[in-house]
Amino acid sequence: MNTATTPWAFLDAYRGTYFSGEWPTLPEMFRITTKRYGERPCLTIYEGDERISLTYSQTLAKIEAVSRWLYAQGIRKGDKVAVTGKNTPEWAVAYLAVLFAGATVVPIDYQLKQEEIELLLKTADVTILFVDEEKHGRFVEQPGQLKTIISLKKGVGTYIYDLDGPEASIEGATETDLAAILFTSGTTGNPKGVMLTHKNFVSDCYLAQSNLNIYHTDVFYALLPIHHSYTMLAVFIEALSVGAELVFGKRIVTKAILKDLKEAKVTMFLGVPVLFNAVLNGIMKGIKAKGPLVYGIIRIMMSISGFIKKVFKVNPGKKMFHSILDKASLSSIRICISGGGPLAPSVFKQYNQLGIDFVQGYGLTETSPIITLNPKEHYKETSVGKVLPQVDMKILNPDEQGVGEIIVKGPMVMQGYYKMPEETRETFTEDGYLKTGDLGYLDSEQYLYLTGRAKNLIVTEGGKNVYPEEIENEFQLYGEIEQILVRGYLLDAKMKIEGIEALVYPNQEAFKDEVGALKPKAEIKQRIEAIIAEVNQRLKPYQKIERVIVLDEPMEMTTTKKIKRSAVKI
Repeated sequence: MNTATTPWAFLDAYRGTYFSGEWPTLPEMFRITTKRYGERPCLTIYEGDERISLTYSQTLAKIEAVSRWLYAQGIRKGDKVAVTGKNTPEWAVAYLAVLFAGATVVPIDYQLKQEEIELLLKTADVTILFVDEEKHGRFVEQPGQLKTIISLKKGVGTYIYDLDGPEASIEGATETDLAAILFTSGTTGNPKGVMLTHKNFVSDCYLAQSNLNIYHTDVFYALLPIHHSYTMLAVFIEALSVGAELVFGKRIVTKAILKDLKEAKVTMFLGVPVLFNAVLNGIMKGIKAKGPLVYGIIRIMMSISGFIKKVFKVNPGKKMFHSILDKASLSSIRICISGGGPLAPSVFKQYNQLGIDFVQGYGLTETSPIITLNPKEHYKETSVGKVLPQVDMKILNPDEQGVGEIIVKGPMVMQGYYKMPEETRETFTEDGYLKTGDLGYLDSEQYLYLTGRAKNLIVTEGGKNVYPEEIENEFQLYGEIEQILVRGYLLDAKMKIEGIEALVYPNQEAFKDEVGALKPKAEIKQRIEAIIAEVNQRLKPYQKIERVIVLDEPMEMTTTKKIKRSAVKI
């Protein structure tokens, strides 16, 4: 790639004045953006009918005030400060203020249980905590090793926006210093804290733009929790790197989301598969309600639109389906990005047919996280994207189909796990590649195709390798199924042969009768089994589901709506 035409070429004008390394740190990046777009909206939230927004200049003033206060409290380079709470402008200010103070931020999942949060705070040696109102009282009563607790909500304890400190010459972090410790979702036992530097985040942010054009006129929607690496990089840091507006969504409820999308005129909508499935199901349901003839015509038009888009690189769908998209509050959307799990190719295809540029990517917390992204100009529906520049990706011990474990090197790869040298060593190959634990293959154009997680692999009687995720994908558009987990069960312990079973939690709303009562269990089970039989027809003989367990309770999920496989004890 010609460096003069890269999305980050503009940084050269600020090199030597605003920063001196290969990449700016996150505070340096924010200062550069404020210099370029100071009066543009930065952080926005809708409270009822009121729009509350801060410009980049106003946001910078608040961040600097809080960083001075942190410095006055004795926070220095290398110290750890945590932030936990729902997505709000205050959360963003707290996160950035810690970095501006030269310290390391520890973002924590606010949906964890109190004792889990306490364990993470202790593990990461945190002394100051920014917390929202729901958990504030509990930490004030039982601070543990915490010296200070600051509220992210006005009217509860010491409020973040009231903080300030005297002018000070704060020693800023360098690009190789630790910016954040992110705990991966498996927080039981010994929590793994992924150590990411400023360079990890900033390089990943700009390198991802090689496969995705974003602009200062974009409006990003921060709906998924920002403590998660996917939203942190792909929404939060990406928006701040170009001077785009960041709108905070408060609830993962379809009605509330659609209201936000419309009011804020969101252009960049990032989510997880379960969210995009729900929105698409709603659109297709509305079209079906117009009758079979209209539905048939629209599906034909969608196929034509998709064909034109793929072959001629022109997007007619946006005009053809404007009224449908407008009704679904999607008419302002420029790009949808799906991450955090595999998306069914059929869903990807239908969004593109409707005229929405739909992109999916792949990565891990350990890779900051993006390492592949599907360019909208040349997307492949079954791929999770093209490998980013400066990422060295290989397939370890590929089988005859080219499938093996994905391993990577690159500027976005983590420094290791916090205070876990042994686990860090095990995660890297001898020649320094990060082992992702994911299985997949690369095509001749460096597009990656995922087949599943190495640890979830099922080995069947015929010695065939079956990837549960591939089977689960087949169920994404069945509205009657809320959750499905496919796994192996032991048929022969001696020979280590497995059969395939599915645990299904039905969508309760889909099985209610006219008066709102849940239909009999036998009827629900019969319909679920009919869906399984239908999907089995499409699967390869060795992939077919042999056993079905219909659950009465939903399975535990992470905040990015992935089933916690390890927590399922049935």
